[in-house]
Amino acid sequence: MNADVKTLQQATLELLKEIKEDKLSTKGIDRLRNVLRFHEHRYYVQSDPLISDFEYDTLYKGLEVLEKEAPDLITPDSPTQRVAKGLTKDFPNVPHLVPMLSLDNSYDSEDLLDFDRKARELTGLNEIEYCVEPKFDGASISLIYEGDGLERGATRGDGVRGDDITPNIKQIRTIPLSAKFSDYGLQTVEIRGEVLINKNNFKKFNEGLTEQGLAPLANPRNAAAGTLRIKDPLEVKRRNLEAFVYHVSYYVTDDGLRMTDDSERDDSKETPSSVNSHLSSSLLTHSGTLDMLWSLGFRSPAKEKKVLKGIQAVIDYCNEFESQRDDLPYEIDGMVIKVNDFELQDKMGMTTHHPRWAMAYKFKARQATSKLLRIEYQIGRTGNVGPVAKIEPVHIGGVTVSSVSLFNEDVIREKDIRIGDTVLVERAGDVIPYIVKALTELRTGNEQPIVFPKCCPSCGDEIVRTAEEAAWRCVNINCPAQVLERLMHFASKDAMDIRGLGEANIKKFYDLGLLKSIPQIYQLDFEALSKLEGFGKKSIENLQAAIANSKSQPLHRLIFALGIRFVGETIAKTLANAVNHLLDLKNFDEEKLKTLEDVGPKVAGSVVQFFANEDNIHMLHELESLGLQLKNEKKEAASDGNLDGQSFLFTGTLHKLKRSDAEELVEKNGGKIVSGVSSKLNYLVVGDDAGSKLEKAKKIASIRILSEDQFLEMVNT
Repeated sequence: MNADVKTLQQATLELLKEIKEDKLSTKGIDRLRNVLRFHEHRYYVQSDPLISDFEYDTLYKGLEVLEKEAPDLITPDSPTQRVAKGLTKDFPNVPHLVPMLSLDNSYDSEDLLDFDRKARELTGLNEIEYCVEPKFDGASISLIYEGDGLERGATRGDGVRGDDITPNIKQIRTIPLSAKFSDYGLQTVEIRGEVLINKNNFKKFNEGLTEQGLAPLANPRNAAAGTLRIKDPLEVKRRNLEAFVYHVSYYVTDDGLRMTDDSERDDSKETPSSVNSHLSSSLLTHSGTLDMLWSLGFRSPAKEKKVLKGIQAVIDYCNEFESQRDDLPYEIDGMVIKVNDFELQDKMGMTTHHPRWAMAYKFKARQATSKLLRIEYQIGRTGNVGPVAKIEPVHIGGVTVSSVSLFNEDVIREKDIRIGDTVLVERAGDVIPYIVKALTELRTGNEQPIVFPKCCPSCGDEIVRTAEEAAWRCVNINCPAQVLERLMHFASKDAMDIRGLGEANIKKFYDLGLLKSIPQIYQLDFEALSKLEGFGKKSIENLQAAIANSKSQPLHRLIFALGIRFVGETIAKTLANAVNHLLDLKNFDEEKLKTLEDVGPKVAGSVVQFFANEDNIHMLHELESLGLQLKNEKKEAASDGNLDGQSFLFTGTLHKLKRSDAEELVEKNGGKIVSGVSSKLNYLVVGDDAGSKLEKAKKIASIRILSEDQFLEMVNT
C-alpha cells in the first residue's frame, strides 16, 4: 500500500478509459487487480476514497469479464475471489498456531500501578515504555498468512481451537486477501484481531430487524459474532463488518527462524531476543508491528495507539480516551496496555492464563442489575403490540433507565423473563436499553410468568400473529392507541410538520373528543380550543397557520405522513415521483411497484394493502376536499437543473433556509439528498455547530464542503 498514489490514480484513469473504449485485455489483468486493491484500501481502511462507487464498480466488473474470458488467470487473492459461491455447509474445527490467551483485567488506576510495579520488578527497570491502544468490543479472530496469501481465518473458540470461517473472513474488506509480509522477511504469520460492526451499520441492521417485528440485537458485539457464523458468505458481505488486527502472535522468517508468544515453548521455537539480529526493526516492538500491519493494508490501531513512558502517562491517556468513547464510530470497552519491547515481553513471560506483559483496563460498566416490576403493552401505529418492562430505575451509561422494550413474546419466552426477576440491563452508547438476561439463580419462588394478552390492551379486539412475523398485532384500524400514534406521526416534523400539534396536545384533543382522525386535523373547532387552559389567541393563530401551511406540503411528505408500513422518507419520494396523483397508486400491483428503486416485496405488499382499503381511499378523498396536495405538482425532474446528478447532505444550523426548504431546493434543481456521509456524497453543506458529519466528511477527499452562502450561490448560478 506504499505504492505511489499518483501512479495508481493515473493507472485508474487509464483503465477506466480502456473499459469505456472496450480496449481492456488480459494483458492488463495484474494492473487492474493492483488498482482495485489500492482503492479498496483507500475506501475500507483509510475512509478516504479517490474514486466514486460507480468507477470502482466499473473496474470490478471489468476484472470479472477478463477472468471469465481467461479463468486460468484467476488468482486466490483476486478482489473477485472474496465472495464464495453457495452456502458453507459446516465450520471445521481447527487449531490455532498459538493458544489465544485472555488478558488480565483492571478496573481502576490502582490495578495499573500494581501492574507497573510487577513489570519493573520482572525487568529490573525503573521506567517502562508501554504501548496503549483501544480494547475493541467485538468478536475475536485469528488469521494465518502463508507466502503472503490469506490461508485461514478462525474464531477464538476455546482459545486452543476455533471454527474455520475463512469464507466469511474474506467478506471483510479491511482484511487483505494478500499482504507483502515477505518484504519484512516473513513466510508464515499468525495475527490476532477483532471483528466489529460500526455503530451506524449496527443501527441500520437493528432498524431492519424491528421493521420485521424481530428483536434488535443488544449490542454491536453480538451482531458481529453472530454474523461470523452465518453460513451464507453473501449475507455476511451485506452486513458490512470491519476488522482491526492488533497482535502478531507467531511468525516464521524466510530462513526458517520461528517466534511465538506461546508460554509453552519448545526447542524448535525461538524467542524474540534470539532472532532480533535477523529481523526488520518493525518486529522489535509491539508498536512497530502495528505500523507494519497498517502499511500492509490492514486496519490496525496504528492511528489510535500511543507509546508512553511511565504508568502515570498511561493512566492519563486511558482517562482521556474514555471521555471520547461515545464519539468513536465503533464500540470499545477499555484500553489495552502492553510492554512495548518484545525482548522485555519475553523476559516477563506468561502464566497459563495470561501474559504478564499486558493488561486490559476496563471502562466503567454499561451494565447494571435491576428488578422487573411489571409489564406494560404499547400499541404502535401499525398495530404492533410491544411489551415494555418497567424496572426499578437504574443509572447506566450516563442515563437513568426505568423502561426497557422486550420487543415481542418470543424474546420473553427465550430468555425466560418473569415479573419479579432480577435482570441484567445493558446500554451501550446510543443503543436502546436491553435486558441481557434474567438472573435465575437469584429467584425466590415468588416470580410470576409473563402472560401475553390475547386482546388489544387499547381497544379490546383480539390480536393476531401471522407465521411470517414475530410480533402480535391489533388489526383494528380504529384502535384508539393506533389512531393516536398515526395522528402523532402525521403531524411530526419530518411528515406534515404541524407545529403546535405535538404529542401532548394530540392526546388532550383526542381525550376531549376534538380530534379522532387525520382529516379532523383540518376541521378542528378552534372556538372550543380557545376555551381550554393554555390556549390563548396567539397559540390558536399559530396552530391555525401551521395547519394551513401543511396543506401545501409536497406529495412525498404526505405519503410519509400516512404511516404506510415500511415506507420511510426515501421510499415516499420514490412513490411520489412515480405518479401524477396519489390515487394513481391504486392501479399499481406488487410487480409494478417492485420496478421502482429500492422497493422490495415487503414495501410493495404494504403499499398494495394500504390502497386496497376503502377506508384509506375515503380518507384520501376527504383530505383532498379539505385542500391537501394529492397531485404531484413538485414532481422531481430527472435532469433539468444545475444540480443534476449531484448528492447533498446538510448538517448544523442554517440561518437563511429551513432544512426542509434547502433539501427541496436541491431536488427542485435535479440533485438528490442522501442520508449520511459516504463516498456517494458530493456536497456537505455546513451550518453552525456542525458535528461528526463534518469531521467524517473531511476525511473523504471527494466530498466538497460548502457554507450556506456557497450553497445558495451554487443553486442560483
